[in-house]
Amino acid sequence: MKATQKNKSIIILAIGLAVMLLGSILAQAFNTSFYSVKVSRVYFDTESGTLSGLLYLPKGASGSDPRPTLVTTHGYLNSAEMQDAPAVEMSRRGYVVLALDMYDHGHSKGNAEHTGAFFSFWPTAIWDAVQYMYQQDYVLKDADGNGIIAVSGHSMGGFSSTTAVYYDELAYQETGVRMIYAQLSAGADYSWTSYLGLDAATGASMFGGRTIGKIAAHYDEFFFNAPEDTGTVNYKDYVATEEGQIILETISYDADGNAVLNPDTKANTWYSTSDGGQRIIYEPSEIHPWNHFSRTTTGHMLSFYETAFADYQDSLTSIASNNQIWMFKELFELVAMVGFFMVLVAAVLLLIKAPFLKNAVTEAPAPMPAATTTRGRVGAISLFLVTMVIPSIIYTAGNSEAKNWLGYAAILAIICGVVGLVVTLVTKEEQKTSWVGGSVVVIVAGVLMRYMVTKGVPNNEIFQAPTTSTIVTWAVICACIAAVVMVCVYLLGNKKAQGSSLAHYGVAGTPMSVLASFCVAIIVTVMAFVLVFLVDAIFKTDFRIWTFAFKTFEVSAIPAALKYMPLFFIYYLVAGMACVNNTSSEKLQGAWGYVLAALTNMGGILLWLIFQYGKLFITGSAFYPGEALSGILLMALVPTLALASCLTKFLYKKTGNIWIPAFLNTMLITMMTVANTTVYFQK
Repeated sequence: MKATQKNKSIIILAIGLAVMLLGSILAQAFNTSFYSVKVSRVYFDTESGTLSGLLYLPKGASGSDPRPTLVTTHGYLNSAEMQDAPAVEMSRRGYVVLALDMYDHGHSKGNAEHTGAFFSFWPTAIWDAVQYMYQQDYVLKDADGNGIIAVSGHSMGGFSSTTAVYYDELAYQETGVRMIYAQLSAGADYSWTSYLGLDAATGASMFGGRTIGKIAAHYDEFFFNAPEDTGTVNYKDYVATEEGQIILETISYDADGNAVLNPDTKANTWYSTSDGGQRIIYEPSEIHPWNHFSRTTTGHMLSFYETAFADYQDSLTSIASNNQIWMFKELFELVAMVGFFMVLVAAVLLLIKAPFLKNAVTEAPAPMPAATTTRGRVGAISLFLVTMVIPSIIYTAGNSEAKNWLGYAAILAIICGVVGLVVTLVTKEEQKTSWVGGSVVVIVAGVLMRYMVTKGVPNNEIFQAPTTSTIVTWAVICACIAAVVMVCVYLLGNKKAQGSSLAHYGVAGTPMSVLASFCVAIIVTVMAFVLVFLVDAIFKTDFRIWTFAFKTFEVSAIPAALKYMPLFFIYYLVAGMACVNNTSSEKLQGAWGYVLAALTNMGGILLWLIFQYGKLFITGSAFYPGEALSGILLMALVPTLALASCLTKFLYKKTGNIWIPAFLNTMLITMMTVANTTVYFQK
């Protein structure tokens, strides 16, 4: 029997490797436009730090055949890979493309003077990259030495491309040479560039006859003149605003200098401007993160560049804007990711057969009998729904009043824990251990929750990733609440008398089994990222779908991630206990059990997203119109928590406990999270 299980694990490992290899080969084929484009990672030093990016160099592009060039970059929290669509499609058409990691993102770092603040990474990132690319002999210049370079970016990257034009125009006034030929931003207006004293009027006055475009989605969560008093997650029509018409030069002014909007101004329409340039605003019916995963937006980009570079088409390949292949690169990276996880699961199953590591396996308890009464079923379903929804409610509890209520709940938990200890004085001997242990857990959870609500994880040189700090604060609060609920249900619901034990929560075992589980998790995590780096080195691809990605990182990201891991471990341990206990009955050992396991930790978040964006698209105003960033951060959490929950249930059935998945989820997902977000103070 054991030999058969080992053979099955080897077969899964072999199939996983084959799927991962096949997916990566095909992803590379589409990424390189079937090997007509060379993709490499480049690094270059600047006054502000070190920039890195993925360079797409079409065959033939050289000093003797220089090409029009695109420098494009991502938004806040992302990396160069989020620019796959324009990078693949533009290089496929013969353009040189640099997909840039902005400072403190991906493989780029700011130096000591240019890190640690929201406004440190984007203002000069594109401009610094343009100066580097301008020096390359494969980048086209005109007879006067002007660069035939377009700059583009999404969100913060859009701001960076806007300020790059501003800096280029200032430099032109001294040198007489413009490095930037055209500019297109997506998901970015002038709200944050005002930090640099650059508003729409100032920006438009510095366009210098260039071809300028903006992609201003109707349902963008942040920008394009949404009414701030009611929240920014609302329907927008940028061309009908003063700022939009300043850019297109369709606005007029009355005798008193008041703006008079032109009702005939249209989206997706080119306008000639007084400086000799041309401008356009596209308005797809999309949300902010949809811009970089959209055939529509990519089509707008391709149409824009075809118009902008109309005089430089001789060395390029003419391909219709609706003829796109970038999505196949993403599809096969997803296929490769499926193989990647098959390999990891098979590795765990093989490792737990090895000497010492086999101590990670403990005796699995028999499934609990399903509730037989209507009251029992209703109670179980009600408890499941309440605990599923709580995380989404907490996530949006950013105002002081909501935080106060969470703080009061933490104090109440501490009081209940103390009362529980008092109760042990009159508790039967066989129940004392359960009451003492449960009361201590409630007190500790209350204290930790109170700290997280009032202080949270700070953003500083120790905890270097701001959004990771936000997420882990939320995760620990959720874990504390879940721990208190589980203890109360166990003690007050008389679960022990019904046959439930710690084993049914997945935390039974000895110190030796915990240590062995920890070692298995370390080995598998190291193996996982060795595979990530090997695939990157060989194919220049990774494992991803949209914003959910396992990608490479700089060594400096490892110590940053290690600081968050103990806190995330609290979450993944408690969340694992919840999903195992919620699906411990006899009827939930099959596929339906995995569905409920996933819903335990991500169901409330999924409902939040459905309500938030469903209402936005139906009525024009989101369910929480003031929660712009929240929805975007939650999108990657849905697959993350679903995957973590299913992995926990699967490995619990194989090992009899949740120690391996608790450690493995912590290590894998924390490293993944840090690699995909802003990390300041890297050394």
